[in-house]
Amino acid sequence: MIKIKNYLSLVKFSHTIFAMPFALIGFFLGMQDFSRSGHWIALPPDPNIKSNSLYEFLIQKFILVIICMITARSAAMAFNRYLDRSFDAKNPRTAIREIPKGIISPNSALRFVILSSIIFVLSTYFINNICFYLSPVALFVILFYSYTKRFTPLCHLVLGIGLSLAPIGAYLAVTGVFEVLPVLFSFAVVFWVSGFDIIYALQDIDFDQSQKLYSIPSALGKTSALRVSEILHIFSAACVIAAGFYGNFHLFYWIGIAVFVGMLIYQHSIVKPNDLSKVNIAFMTANGIASVVFAVFVIADLFFRS
Repeated sequence: MIKIKNYLSLVKFSHTIFAMPFALIGFFLGMQDFSRSGHWIALPPDPNIKSNSLYEFLIQKFILVIICMITARSAAMAFNRYLDRSFDAKNPRTAIREIPKGIISPNSALRFVILSSIIFVLSTYFINNICFYLSPVALFVILFYSYTKRFTPLCHLVLGIGLSLAPIGAYLAVTGVFEVLPVLFSFAVVFWVSGFDIIYALQDIDFDQSQKLYSIPSALGKTSALRVSEILHIFSAACVIAAGFYGNFHLFYWIGIAVFVGMLIYQHSIVKPNDLSKVNIAFMTANGIASVVFAVFVIADLFFRS
């Protein structure tokens, strides 16, 4: 149990709260897509197909999507910890992490990355062909992020792209096709995640500059970095609003948007260039509430729409 707890801490399992709700949005959006492309999800026209067979199929898909989300994110986080272990050991804020502290060895972390990646790819094999064929691309994006801080301040956007695969990937798992609506949600995730990751990176601005590591805060300074974060969050809000109109959503969805946008505004109201004491509240609490509450209202809207 202690080892499991250590690995959950290594990959910051609690941070799953950011991408998982959007994956659920993508999944349930796929379920409710009676679609312009006429997929089976519109309820099978063949009377010989039993409804409980459909439900069993959906449950299997749902479980596989959850496994993919957990293993892909675990591989990405563990790889990031493995690759950054020397930097983490030098940084007082991160020196207590599992690898620099000696709780988990670098080789064990790397084996965990490989195992998680294998389980992820195998899970996509049992979902459908398109998810399986795209799984190496998804793995490349989420693992490549760990290198980006070494050469570009746009690393935050790469992280956002990695997490943005959640809604479109879950939608593909159900329908097997690309559609505009889940892509809009994916863009919302790109801007949302990259915006709050900039806020989080404010904590390490001095360390990053001393180690010649790249980030928006280390490149632009605290004040300008917060302005960039605000702009990205405006783009994220614009994407979910556009999705609301494009998808013809109703009251529940707009309540969800009000909470989501409210949390974006709140986190920018409590983090100032000269006061970073509430960065963790902005990062974890505000964004956790934003993603979970938004997903609950979006899914409720999908189920209660006429």
